[in-house]
Parts: sequence; C-alpha cells; structure tokens
Amino acid sequence: MKLIFVTGGVVSSLGKGIVTASLASLLCSRGVKLKIRKLDPYLNVDPGTMSPYQHGEVYVTDDGYETDLDLGHYERFTDITCSKNDSISSGKIYSTILAKERRGEYLGSTVQVIPHVTEEIKKSITKSSHKDDVVICEIGGTVGDIESLPFLEAIRQFKNESQFDTLLIHLTLLPYIETSGEVKTKPTQHSVKELLNSGIQPDVIVCRSNQKISKEEIQKISLFCNVPSNAVIPSYDVNSIYQVPQLLSKSKLDDLVIKKLKIKPIKAKNLTVWENFEILESKTKEDLKIFIIGKYVHLKDSYKSLYEAIYHAGIHNQANVMIKWIDSETINKKNVNELLKSASGILIPGGFGNRGIPGKLEAIKFARENNVPFLGICLGMQLTIIEYVRNVIRLKNSGSSEFGKYKNNIISLMTEWNLKNKKIKRSKENDLGATMRLGAYPCFIKKNSLASKIYRKKMISERHRHRYEVNPKFKSIIEKGDLIFSGFSKDKKLLEIVENKNHKWFLAVQYHPELKSKPFKPHPIFLSFIKNSLAHKNV
Repeated sequence: MKLIFVTGGVVSSLGKGIVTASLASLLCSRGVKLKIRKLDPYLNVDPGTMSPYQHGEVYVTDDGYETDLDLGHYERFTDITCSKNDSISSGKIYSTILAKERRGEYLGSTVQVIPHVTEEIKKSITKSSHKDDVVICEIGGTVGDIESLPFLEAIRQFKNESQFDTLLIHLTLLPYIETSGEVKTKPTQHSVKELLNSGIQPDVIVCRSNQKISKEEIQKISLFCNVPSNAVIPSYDVNSIYQVPQLLSKSKLDDLVIKKLKIKPIKAKNLTVWENFEILESKTKEDLKIFIIGKYVHLKDSYKSLYEAIYHAGIHNQANVMIKWIDSETINKKNVNELLKSASGILIPGGFGNRGIPGKLEAIKFARENNVPFLGICLGMQLTIIEYVRNVIRLKNSGSSEFGKYKNNIISLMTEWNLKNKKIKRSKENDLGATMRLGAYPCFIKKNSLASKIYRKKMISERHRHRYEVNPKFKSIIEKGDLIFSGFSKDKKLLEIVENKNHKWFLAVQYHPELKSKPFKPHPIFLSFIKNSLAHKNV
C-alpha cells in the first residue's frame, strides 16, 4: 500500500485541503484508485457540536457522518465519495481506546500514547483500504502543535515499516517582506526542523507564496531542508481554487509523487475538466446579486459548500455571482425592504437555534410578496412554512418546538408527533442524539412540479443534517393556499420539498443540496435558482 501524508507548517489555513484534493484529482485522472482521509488533532469526536465560527461548516457524508469541511473539497475535486472512515479525530481515537480499555482488551497493560494511541491511528488510516492503490492523509493543524504529536509519531512509524511505501508532503508559507522586497525562506526552514524533531524528513515541500519564488530561493530551501530542488514545489495564489490542480500539474507534483512511490498509472493524465472549467470562468458576462440571510455570516467557511455550489452554478450560467452576506439579526420589519430591494435572489441556509429567526422570517416574506426568486435550505424550509402559515393561512399560535411552546407545532421532533397531550420528559441530550437525521435519504418527487422540472427524476437521494421535521398532520392545512409539497419520503410521512405554485421561482428543501455540487457537475437546484435569478434581474 502507498501512503501519502500532507502536513502544514508556519501558519494554519494555508490550503492543505486544496493541495490534498488537487493532488488526488491529478492521480485520479491517471486511473489511480485512492482514498483521502482527514486526521484532525482536536479532542472532539467529530465537529458536529462545534461552533461554525471555530470550525467552519460541518460536512456530512452519504453514510451520515459529520466531518471536517475539507472532505467537501475532496469530493468536489474528485469522483470519490467519502465515508465515516475518512474522518479521524483525536477524540474518535481516544474514545475507541477507552472503550477497549473498559472491556479489558488490553489485558492489564498500561494504556499509553505509544504504542496504543499510535497503533489505533495507524489502523484508522489503513482501514477498509485494501482495494486502493493509495491513501492520502491530510493532517490538520500546524506542525509544532502539541495535539499533532501522536499523528506525527504514527507517520514516523509508517515510514520505518517496510510493508508501506510512504511519502510526506509539507506545505509551508514563504512570506514576502514588503519593506525589503524579499521572499523569506527562514520560516520554512524552522517548520521542517519541527518535523525533523519528530523524526520525519519531508520528501516534498510545497511553498505557498503570493510572489514569484526564484531559483536561488528554491535551491536554498533544498539545501537547508534536505530535499532535491525538483521536490520544492511553488504554489502561487490564483483567482480560483479550481485552478490549483493545473498549477500543481505544471510544477510536476503528481509526476514526482508517481515516480517516488513507483505508482503505475493506468492512463495518461487528463486535465480536460479543469481546463474546460477555467474557460467557463473566463466567460462570465454579467454580475448577479444573491443575498444570503444567515446566522454565521462573519465567517465564510461556515457556509463553505453553499458558497461553492452557488459559484459552480454561476459559472455554468455565465454569471459573476456576488454574494451579499446579511446577518439575520440585523433585519426587521422597518428595514427589510431597504436591505433587500436590490436582491436578484434570496437564500436562507440551514442552522440551529432561535437566534436571528425573526429576521429570516421577514426576508422570506419579502421574497414571497415581491416575487423574488427564493431558495430555502433545511431550517430555511421550516421557516418558509412557518412564515406562510402565520401570514397567509393565519393559523394562530403556530411555530416550531425548537423555538418555544406553541399550540400548533408545525415543525417538531418526530418523537412529538404522537404525544397527544402526554407529559413526557425528555432530556435535551437525548433529543440531540436520538432525533438527528444524518446522511443520504431517498426523496420521491411529485409529477409536474417545479422540483420535477429541476431534477427530471422521480426519485433522488440527498444528504440531511437536522432533527426537526414538518409535522405531516398539518400538510392539508398548509396546502390550502399556494404552497404545495412536491418531495417526500416513500411513506409520505417526511416532507422534503415545498414550493409556491403561484410564484416566479420559490423552492425550499429539507436537505442540503450544496453538499453534492461539483465544479464540473453543478447541482440542478442551484443551476435553476441562478438561472431564474438572472431572469428576474433582467426583467
């Protein structure tokens, strides 16, 4: 088995995920079978309960695992579908070890970082990978962080074991000092020394820089970091992350990896999909304003997949989409018209909790009454229904049990549907754990609906991440007006898609379509949303 490890040094957020995904894409284009895995040093079991402001979005796999957003990059750049085995955190490792210890599986041994933690890390890296030629592992955080040490030790052990061919790629920053007009290599040298302190010599160094790196600087890095000069790979800033595969290909990173690991590619490299996408990027004709009304808008990574899905659809519609992020807490009845009047399309994304809900409801009402193309996702769908029931159907004391006690809980936990006034006490912990619907589920689409025109399929599969559902007993009440349900589970108890039949383009879905969008295969919902937003702009 061939193992590739990608580490980062100097500072975080250099783009290890993009480099990892780009390399995977280049190898996949040659017919190499591979898996991509993310190793995160934090002690959370997964990022599901972490604040989006600390960790960015939670990416969900088909098999229902909450993972790091980098797995989204892996799937967008390749045709690989990631699974729960591809997200490995320190918390997950330690949980497994402690469970084994309680069961007595260590036969009285003192459980230690070496060998027990490192062995569990190694097992996780190679798990279910016997059919693959290569496993690529991105190590989260920055070399030198104390949390990363067990992962680096596991890598050191892999490099010493003869049954594994391993290669380590280290991504660093070459800062440009404007006052002296110099690109500095010293931070890279220190970063490599940190790796050497862990007993690891990098095989390839990828240097991130916003300035051209001279041959002299490459030779200096080669000399001081003990790597060949052809293994010092420049990685310059580009206009789009989707240009990185071609950038790394020009630097011959994939050729170097194939040669060093003695990989036998099945076919010649083919970058046609990336070349075609770059051509599309250069053909954008007009600007388009899409307003996203969210709760975590101060950190764009909180909605990373959403941003990328809109970008993909914009490029394929030859539109330069300009997203205006609006904090829903800043919207009220008095300012909503002024804030949203220039929107060509309005989108309400997913989220949890009651903060900012009134502003989102005002934005939905504005889109509905002003015939502005509208897309609601997850919580956005639930609020779409609540807004309509309150303002059009005028059902009194209606809302979601997530936000308070209502006589008519239009949105509620499935466990609440059949309570019938029984006073059943459930802890918040049990609700959070027992009612979350995660991963891919089938959805059946109603004929002659907007959803059927978008998908052109009778049945679809989309990924979910939520715990509250539309209570089906209110379906007939809701459909008395313009809203109709056009997507549902096979037994029709779970309502998945709602649309306004008398609106220009008004759709809301319970799932997260953004998780399946790719640059060379944009999601049909976003394609249609952007297309109709362009039409609305040009009326």
